[in-house]
Amino acid sequence: MIRACKRIYVVVIAAAAGSLLAPALAFAGDAAAGKKVYEVNCVSCHGTTGKGDGPVGVALDPRPRDFSTAEFKFDTNGDGTAGSDVDLAGVIKNGGGKYGGSPLMAPWAHLPDSDIQNLIAYIRTLKQ
Repeated sequence: MIRACKRIYVVVIAAAAGSLLAPALAFAGDAAAGKKVYEVNCVSCHGTTGKGDGPVGVALDPRPRDFSTAEFKFDTNGDGTAGSDVDLAGVIKNGGGKYGGSPLMAPWAHLPDSDIQNLIAYIRTLKQ
């Protein structure tokens, strides 16, 4: 009986640990690959350093998000914390308007999930 209980505890602990680790692993993107995606899709509004000062961004009202501050507005999954990788993925995929933000942040749903993960990894490197 004690042996069976130990096995159950091990299984439960392993399952719990796996569920805690899975979300972090799901967004382990490649920042170098994300930089390439950023340069093609985001730089015109967010700028080369991510400050929201790209050639198109300076003409927009409101201005695009300044990634260098690492301050994010939306909690797209309702977990009480704005700016998680899941939140950023939601805004990238669905656009800012879906979450009450600027409709000028267009949806990029055509990007594959891997590109979005890589893009998020790169955006995280822009914090100063």
